[in-house]
Amino acid sequence: MAESNQRELDIHDDEFIEVDDFSAIPVSTASPPEIDSAAPQDHGASAPSMQTDQSNPSGMSSPSLSEKPLLNLSIVPVNIRVTPRSYTPNFFTPLGSPIRRAIQLTKFDPQDAWLPITESRNGNAYYAAFHSLCSGIGIPALVLPVSFTVLGWTWGIISLTVAFIWQLYTLWLLVKLHESKETGMRYSRYLQLFSSTFGDKMKNIFAVFPIYYLSGGTCCALIIVGGSSMKLFYEILCGHECTSKPLTTVEWYLVFTCAAVVLSQLPNLNSIAGVSLIGAITAIGYCTIMWLVAVTEGRLDGVSYDPKKENSNTAMIFSILNSLGIIAFAFKGHNLTLEIQATMPSSDKKPSHVPMWRGVKIAYFIIALCLFPLAIGGYWAYGHLIPPNGGMLTAIYQYHGRDTSKFILALTSLFVVVNAVSSFQIFGMPMFDDMESKYITRFNKPCPWWLRSISRAMFGFGCFFIAVAIPFLGSFAGLIGGIAIPITFAYPCFLWLKIKKPEKFSFMWLLNWTLGLLGTALSVILIAAGIYVVIDTGIQVSFFKPQ
Repeated sequence: MAESNQRELDIHDDEFIEVDDFSAIPVSTASPPEIDSAAPQDHGASAPSMQTDQSNPSGMSSPSLSEKPLLNLSIVPVNIRVTPRSYTPNFFTPLGSPIRRAIQLTKFDPQDAWLPITESRNGNAYYAAFHSLCSGIGIPALVLPVSFTVLGWTWGIISLTVAFIWQLYTLWLLVKLHESKETGMRYSRYLQLFSSTFGDKMKNIFAVFPIYYLSGGTCCALIIVGGSSMKLFYEILCGHECTSKPLTTVEWYLVFTCAAVVLSQLPNLNSIAGVSLIGAITAIGYCTIMWLVAVTEGRLDGVSYDPKKENSNTAMIFSILNSLGIIAFAFKGHNLTLEIQATMPSSDKKPSHVPMWRGVKIAYFIIALCLFPLAIGGYWAYGHLIPPNGGMLTAIYQYHGRDTSKFILALTSLFVVVNAVSSFQIFGMPMFDDMESKYITRFNKPCPWWLRSISRAMFGFGCFFIAVAIPFLGSFAGLIGGIAIPITFAYPCFLWLKIKKPEKFSFMWLLNWTLGLLGTALSVILIAAGIYVVIDTGIQVSFFKPQ
């Protein structure tokens, strides 16, 4: 064995080995020789067939998870000697079969390795926790105390708890559906899983707009929140004695957008793990500061905890629905779950759902420690006096702007800005991936760095244009948010039913049908409530005039 530069690798049916360089393996088109079953056989290492899934022209297919190597004996000779690369470990010999049994042979779609979501697959549970935290905590959580003003203490806490458990369950469903041993596929994108399960037509009707809204729409909202917080941060530091001419709101939006675009040049989802960590820390920071300031400063004078009453039953019903919508909108990030899991390596012995679920559990334990004190502490401190627009973010400056140190107020604004810039990267990544996939599908080569930079800059400044041109877009938040609710609460249940096919009237069958139908009904009701609010309150249209 040591006398030869080549090593013969014995591969049996239950042994797998990953081969990196297939170009060195000669392939014959001749038909294989007939093998006498009675004669002894020499098990040589056979090269896998590098097949591209023709049913998926977008190049979204991912590594196979088949339990057996995908060998095509009709085109591969029986005995092949593979020369290992210089870095091949010494245990890749016939004596290393116990180790080789733990290694799986996978096939890769080469186009998948060119896209930013699946370009790097060295993620781990820590990366999953960072990404989940950064995408799971956001500005919508700061409005949670507003929902309590209508629901009251009891129903507010019950609704928040039920929604948290519900979305955590659907998150678990998505993690388990990411990879399939039956089909040998990893579904690395939400739209890919939806299309594979229900078809392209259903995907285009029910999934494309909500997914794009949760990515592009969130980036537009982050520009508005981040730019406004930048302006507030400057005003706190400058003070009333500042004589310099301040920037306008639009100019602050532009400053924020430039920072987000520069940071968006990081190539792939794994490369922004550090950014997500910073975003997660700052999100935990401003949530904690807000509820601590509210609780330590004590309740405001005249605080009432009685549920608000409306003039008519219809108005009361829609107020309750709007409060439920606020709680539902506070939980986001399901549109990124499969994408985050796609950054992890996977094999039969070590499937990716194990570290992914470990990271998700850590992340959502911390998220619960942020959201529940924020909602309960904020409502205890402000009651009905909580500002409906901005929630805790507005209340801390409106009620404690004078008796709280400038350092705390400035630090809170800074945390919001940093979190918004960091969140922009992870929510924008599916859009970057989609733009590059169109180029790769058409030209069948990786997107060049200069085109990647230009496309991401165009996306960032496109979001800036929407944020400036349509500042009243927030008035439609309830309506559009109702359309996006099924991504979190309904579609994962239907996907599980379609793919796993649980036994009829079994527990999982009943549970997923119940939650899926309830999530769909909630979406329809919230859409109706959003339309009612728009008609009842009206919209102050002001193009290119952000406040």
